[in-house]
Amino acid sequence: MEKVRSLLSHPPTNGRRITVLSIDGGGIRGIIPATILSFLESELQKLDGEDARLVDYFDVIAGTSTGGLVTAMLTAPNQNKRPLFAANQIVPFYLEHCPKIFPQIDIPFHIGDHLENAKTAFGPKHDGKYLHKIVKDKLGDNRLHQTLTNVIIPTFDIKHLQPVIFSSYELKKDSNLDANLSDICIGTSAAPTFLPAYHFETKDPNSGEAREFDLVDGGVAANNPALIAVSEAIKDIPNGISGLVAGGVLAVISLGTGSAKIKETYNADKAAKWGIGGWLGVGKDSHPMLDICSQASSDMVDIHLSSFLQVLKCEENYLRIQDDELSETVSSMDNATHENLKNLVTVGETLLKKRISRMNVNTGKHEHCERHVTNEEELIRVAGILSKELRERKDRENRSLSPHELVAISSL
Repeated sequence: MEKVRSLLSHPPTNGRRITVLSIDGGGIRGIIPATILSFLESELQKLDGEDARLVDYFDVIAGTSTGGLVTAMLTAPNQNKRPLFAANQIVPFYLEHCPKIFPQIDIPFHIGDHLENAKTAFGPKHDGKYLHKIVKDKLGDNRLHQTLTNVIIPTFDIKHLQPVIFSSYELKKDSNLDANLSDICIGTSAAPTFLPAYHFETKDPNSGEAREFDLVDGGVAANNPALIAVSEAIKDIPNGISGLVAGGVLAVISLGTGSAKIKETYNADKAAKWGIGGWLGVGKDSHPMLDICSQASSDMVDIHLSSFLQVLKCEENYLRIQDDELSETVSSMDNATHENLKNLVTVGETLLKKRISRMNVNTGKHEHCERHVTNEEELIRVAGILSKELRERKDRENRSLSPHELVAISSL
């Protein structure tokens, strides 16, 4: 039975491609990639039937912060060993629960001559209680080892000042990473100033050794986890990169959560006068330090991954979908008014109709590619590739299994 299980886990060496899906962090802006994922899954269902799910097509799904929650929702199993959530259920989840996770309540008071926000100055803006409850209710007792494909969810441990990557690949070497998915999601979502840091423990089932985690938002380390996902997947194939160059092909879909339109919101003249409060955005809707760190993290990954895939001569298999033209209101991480949440759905739907783009490393802006193809059209093409890849993998599995093993699979 161990052989059967390994064949069902879609190891990269069992196919012609290593398929990677990555989802950035960004609070309520997770609605944008969720809208795109719903479209992609619907296209796969047109090809392979209504029971098709994204988890069936990707060797690894990675997500940070809100992307980590989406990752868990797509990969955690239900009682029938199928995903807890279909992709088209994620946006409704956000629309229903985000107003309760991020209630729009301000408690102003005066400090000197400045109007400040008491909750922001002396504690996290949101207490996280509803988020913790709903995540635990939805994900239940599912643990990392139970996900239906490999997953990667970055976090950051503030006690040890180091990233902690909850990875299906690393789990093979460190069983203390086998935490509840709910705990992992709460940890990776704990954005400083917005939500409280999160503590939990795990215990090695063999040695009984406990490990403590004191976590904040994975965006501190990797707001765009695509490069981590590719690195982990490569380590899992024979001969690593050399094996990939020799016979493998990477296919990467990386979904951003949008960013504010580039303008002189932050400039040197203003920043020269900032102290701690200015950089953290105390009493304001903007948070310069968080914005700068998350944007820099995401863009650097985009730059490095683009260069890496060019070296492998498979840059056409890299699709980065990102909108860097959001208004200041829509780009907020926690403006969970019903109007703004609907606006984010519209952003995602509009983004599907836009032409595919690449980031210009000199300007930081996403510019149209030479190919006159929309993101929607490209995703339809990608769906065809993923469907063909899955069928080829199933054919190889069936040819390599004995009749007894085929019966075992059908009974699972």
